[in-house]
Amino acid sequence: MFSSKQGSVSPRATALAAGTAALAAATAVWVRRKAQRAQRDHPPIGSFVDVDGIRLHFVEHGEGSPIVLLHGNTVLLQDFIASGLFDRLADGHRVVAFDRPGFGFSERPRDRLWTPSAQAALLERAFARLDIENPVVVGHSWGTLVALALAIEHPSSVRGLVLASGYYYPTARIDALLTAPVALPVLGDVLRHTVTALFARMVFRKMVETMFTPLPVAARFFELLSRELMLRPGQLRANAEAAALMVPAAARFQPQYRDLRLPVRIFAGERDRVVSPRTHAARLHGELPHSELTVFPHAGHMVHYAAPEQIAAAAASLSR
Repeated sequence: MFSSKQGSVSPRATALAAGTAALAAATAVWVRRKAQRAQRDHPPIGSFVDVDGIRLHFVEHGEGSPIVLLHGNTVLLQDFIASGLFDRLADGHRVVAFDRPGFGFSERPRDRLWTPSAQAALLERAFARLDIENPVVVGHSWGTLVALALAIEHPSSVRGLVLASGYYYPTARIDALLTAPVALPVLGDVLRHTVTALFARMVFRKMVETMFTPLPVAARFFELLSRELMLRPGQLRANAEAAALMVPAAARFQPQYRDLRLPVRIFAGERDRVVSPRTHAARLHGELPHSELTVFPHAGHMVHYAAPEQIAAAAASLSR
């Protein structure tokens, strides 16, 4: 008579698996409570508009010709307040800053891919609901892709563009590969409540420092932007999806840049460690017939903190 233990699971392996599952469950509970506390301690600072059943959070101030602000990845609309750009523009203009879908307190349902085109279509309808007519649109980083989508696909709804630290051409992006699993259903849901949630907290400060390099992190950044709001599982999903969609979006828009006829002001920091200004800003300027390019030699990716006066002046000049 022959017996085999092949395929059996040892008690030690069973205990290890059970312990890992218990740790993951405890981490998920901790992450959920951190997110709930962050939302309680840092409630919405603006208003909401419902567009096709989707709630968008926005802040507006001032009177005059409209200027719309679209933030980049990782951050919230408060990024424009912390940089001083919002208040500068509100002196003489109606300024509206949106939380893009999935960021801050704006919803991001899973019924569509939230490409720049999808976000632009939603915002174009939000403009109509809020009586925002023919605004100048200011985009930073990933927000520049949404601004370009508005100009390319809804040209009558945009007066001009101000693009800061944007990604405009398809290039290899290691961040897109690394974060791709976090964007997936099921697996991504587990990661965002466990491993990714812990890892993001370990590297977050360094990531922000890289964004600001060569300048120090602005004091008002962490004063006005809650770290825990930016690290909620839902916003981690939005970040991961955006990273995955960035390259194909740039590839789609690239052939259409030369057709743009509206005025565009392009800003970049020469020492940007997130997006190469030569590969993107300088090249885009060469393709756009009605553009102006300003590169600040001692600024990085967060160029709107380094030069809020110049960016505000550019947006104001286009709104006349």
